[in-house]
Amino acid sequence: MNFKSGMEQMHVLYLPRWYPNRYDPMPGLFIQRHGMAASAHANISVLYVQPDERAENIKYEFYISKEQNMFTVSVYVKKARCKIGFLAKLTDLNRYIKAHRLGLEQIKKYRGEPDLVHVHVLTRLGILAFIYKLFTGTPYLITEHWTRYLAIRNEFKGCFRKWASRLVTKKAAAVLTVSEDLKMAMLNHKLLNKNYIVLPNVVDTELFAINNKKEKNSKIQFVHLSCFTDSHKNISGIIRILKKLSETHAEFNCTFIGDGPDFETLKNYAVELGIENHLSFTGLLEGKDVAEQIKKADVMLLFSNHENLPVVMLESFASGVPVISTKVGGIHEHLNHDLGRLVERGDEEAFLSELKIFMDNPEMYDQQKIRDYAIQHFSKEIIGNKLYNIYLNALEEE
Repeated sequence: MNFKSGMEQMHVLYLPRWYPNRYDPMPGLFIQRHGMAASAHANISVLYVQPDERAENIKYEFYISKEQNMFTVSVYVKKARCKIGFLAKLTDLNRYIKAHRLGLEQIKKYRGEPDLVHVHVLTRLGILAFIYKLFTGTPYLITEHWTRYLAIRNEFKGCFRKWASRLVTKKAAAVLTVSEDLKMAMLNHKLLNKNYIVLPNVVDTELFAINNKKEKNSKIQFVHLSCFTDSHKNISGIIRILKKLSETHAEFNCTFIGDGPDFETLKNYAVELGIENHLSFTGLLEGKDVAEQIKKADVMLLFSNHENLPVVMLESFASGVPVISTKVGGIHEHLNHDLGRLVERGDEEAFLSELKIFMDNPEMYDQQKIRDYAIQHFSKEIIGNKLYNIYLNALEEE
């Protein structure tokens, strides 16, 4: 098959709004995993631009890395220091566009022209991909991850944003969402495309696996992993539920993994409720450290007010660990009675009841059955193959 990049494999350019960076390894990790899955079949180049308020002298800093078939150019752009708001925004926009142009020049130098552009998260990057297509004929597709389209958030606003988003969505070769729920939310906003595809997130089924050496513990081990934004993840609700649980079922511990804006507030809240002896807060963990904590757990707890398809649920499945969660976003599309339990958003009594049922019946789930589901639906082999076929179809339709 001929590709204009001149490479034996197709060359796909990723334009992500979020991506692991020098300040934080967590944002857009799910986008990176999509790229890694696709890199088994295609050459993936990533161009990530981050406005940088900490930059002092250099307007554009470039960091280039290569891992397997993933070639990444990260550009950190100095934010404008102009005191006039309008001029600062105009300067930042100009630098943002220029950073993408300079970064693309680096990618072309090492890898040639992209055959396809894959935008991750609208709207600005979708506009760049649309303009690039006008000048070069290069098709683009979009994967959306943002929960702003959901009715509970109602954050998709602004006349220009809506107009531009609808335009670039319509002209895309395909629009991918991580859940059916997000797809319907986008369609409700008239973000129309003839080729919507639901493609879930990826989980590393080698890193996240069943702990066959797990010691039998007299106490049930719960775990929660999140970005510690309470309005989103409702961690305070989990803490209240665990406080009530301790009054009748005291033999448990819960490990809270992660960091974020409400981390200290939530730790203090646990002390205020007198439940701190049952809880531990690890702070931010990555990679193997996260996997080890999940492997130790008996149940993953999620009590979010809104979600798409949280990667942590997939990591839990891959580890053979059931999940008790609120029925929000796309969670219900994969969480059935073999894999865990669902309760309605904010229903603390129902969540408490499910915890009690589990503590009274700790052998009620089949670990291997849970893991098999993850392998069959979210492994990098499964998602990588699906992405490659989507890319092929996008190129053939042009």
